[in-house]
Amino acid sequence: MDALSGAGPRRARGGRLGAASPGARAAGAPWARFSAWLECVCVVTFDLELGQALELVYPSDFRLTDKEKSSICYLSFPDSHSGCLGDTQFSFRIRQCGGQRSPWHAEDRRYDSGAPVSLQREPAHYFGYVYFRQVKDSSVKRGYFQKSLVLVSRLPFVRLFQALLSLIAPEYFDKLAPCLEAVCNEIDQWPAPVPGQTLNLPVMGVVLQNLLPAPVVLTSVHELDLFRCFQPVLTHVQTLWELMLLGEPLVVLAPSPAVSSEMVLALISCLQPLKFCCDYRPYFTIHDSEFKEFTTRTQAPPNVVLGVTNPFFIKTLQHWPHILRVGEPKMSGDLPKQVKLKKPSRLKTLDTKPGLYTAYSAHLHRDKALLKRLLKGLQKKRPWDTQTALLRRHLLELTQSFIIPLEHYMASLMPLQKSITPWKTPPQIRPFRQDDFLRSLEHAGPQLTCILKGDWLGLYRRFFKSPHFDGWYRQRYKEMAHKLEALHLEAICEAQNIEAWMKDKSEVEVVDLVLKLREKLVQAQGHQLPVKEATLRRAQLYIETVIGSLPKDLQAVLCPP
Repeated sequence: MDALSGAGPRRARGGRLGAASPGARAAGAPWARFSAWLECVCVVTFDLELGQALELVYPSDFRLTDKEKSSICYLSFPDSHSGCLGDTQFSFRIRQCGGQRSPWHAEDRRYDSGAPVSLQREPAHYFGYVYFRQVKDSSVKRGYFQKSLVLVSRLPFVRLFQALLSLIAPEYFDKLAPCLEAVCNEIDQWPAPVPGQTLNLPVMGVVLQNLLPAPVVLTSVHELDLFRCFQPVLTHVQTLWELMLLGEPLVVLAPSPAVSSEMVLALISCLQPLKFCCDYRPYFTIHDSEFKEFTTRTQAPPNVVLGVTNPFFIKTLQHWPHILRVGEPKMSGDLPKQVKLKKPSRLKTLDTKPGLYTAYSAHLHRDKALLKRLLKGLQKKRPWDTQTALLRRHLLELTQSFIIPLEHYMASLMPLQKSITPWKTPPQIRPFRQDDFLRSLEHAGPQLTCILKGDWLGLYRRFFKSPHFDGWYRQRYKEMAHKLEALHLEAICEAQNIEAWMKDKSEVEVVDLVLKLREKLVQAQGHQLPVKEATLRRAQLYIETVIGSLPKDLQAVLCPP
C-alpha cells in the first residue's frame, strides 16, 4: 500500500458497539470492515489492588484468552525503570494463544496475495500499538493518572496506527467511552487495505492522507524514520545487518519502550525485501508468558530480537551472544556519539554503558563512503527523510546484492519448459546444492552489484544454517512448484487432440486425468497457480469432454447431482 488519502470524513454509523456475532469475519457481517484493519481496541488502566487491568475491549465480544489479556496489560505500561511522564507511544508483539479464531474473509486473502511478504498479516501473532499517558492527578489515590489506549492488529502498519493513536488517544483520555465508540464505528466504514492503492481513511473529522496540504501526512503506512532510529549505531549498521540476516539472538536494552520498540522494528526492516523469519518482540518484560522460554540456560538462546528496558535482563540474558545497549536519542545537528563494539565479558549488571556487546566479527568491510555521505548530510542540514532514504537504499541494495545470486542459482534448478509435456508427470525441481552455489559465485556473485569487499563466502555459509535461508528457500520452492504446475496445466490445455490421447487409455487413467485437472483448477482459482483465465476455461472444457466420454455410472460418480 503506497499511502492513505481522502476527501473528507464520513458520518459514523449508528449501532451499539460490540453487537457483532462472536468471531464474525465474513464480508458484510458486523465489524467485518473494522476487523480488516484491527482485531480490537483495548484500554488498560492502573488499579491499586490489581495493578495493570483491562478496563475495556472493543468490540466487547472479541475473545482474548486470559494469557493474551495478561500480556496486553503488562506490555501496555512502561516498566518502573523507564520513568515515562506525559504521553509516550510504543509497540509490542505477542504470540496468539488458542489457535486461529475464525476464517479470514476473501478480502484478507486478497490483501496478503498482493502485499510484499514483510507487510502481510501475521498468522500467529498480534501487534499492540500503545499510547500511554502518565500525568500528575491529585484526584487519584496514587497521585497520577495512568492509562493506555491499545490498538491490537495483525498488520505491521506502525506509522499508520501511531498516527491514528495520536489523533484519538488525547481525545479519548478527555472524553472517554463515547469518543471511542464513534471512532470504532468510523473505522468500520473504512475500505479494506489494498496493496498499491491510496485509500480514504477519515477519522474524527480528520483524514489520514498523503496529498498536500493535509492535516496528517503519511508517505508510508509502515516505514520508520530509519536514520533517527540508527543514529547512535551508524558505524555498526553493517554488523547489525549481518546479525539480522543470520537470525542471531539479539537483545536491545533501551531507556524506554519507545526507543526499544523503534530500534527492534528498525533492525528487522533492514532485510527488506527479504521476509524476517525469526521471532521479534519490540518490547518485552519479565511478566511476559514467554519469559522462561527466552531466558532458560538449558538450551541455546532462541532466534529472537528482544527489546527490553529493565536492566535485570542483562543478568538474565548474559548467555545471549549479542546485546545492544542504547541511550536516549539526541536530535542535535551533529552525529551523536557512536556506540562501541565491546566484548560480552565487559557487560555489567549495573550501569552498563551504551555499546554493542558481541564477540561477532563482521564478514564484510564497513562502508566508509556511506558514513561520509550521512555525516555530510547532517552538516548540510539535509532533511531527515532524505538521510533515511539514503540509508534505506543502501540496506536494500546490500540485501539485494546478497539475494540475487541465490535467486539466479535457484532459477537454474527449474526444469526447462520444453521438458514439460501434457501427458506425463512434470519433472522435479533439482535439489539445491550448497557447494555448487558457492562455486557459481566466482562468476555470478554479489561483487557484480556491490562494491563492498569481505568474506562473502563465509557469510553465505553461515546464512545456510539460519532460519532466513530456510524461510527463503521454502517460499521460492513453493512458488517454483506452483509455476511448474501452471506450466503443466497450460501444456495439457494446449494439447491439440485430447480425444486421440484417450483412445488407448484405461478408464482408471482417464479418471486420474479428471481428478488431477480438477485439483489444478481448484489451486488456480484460489490464486495459488499463476495461470491465465483462458487456460482455466479451456481446462474446464477438457474436464467436461473427458467426463462425457466415460460410461454413465462413472459420470454419475464424478458429477454427482
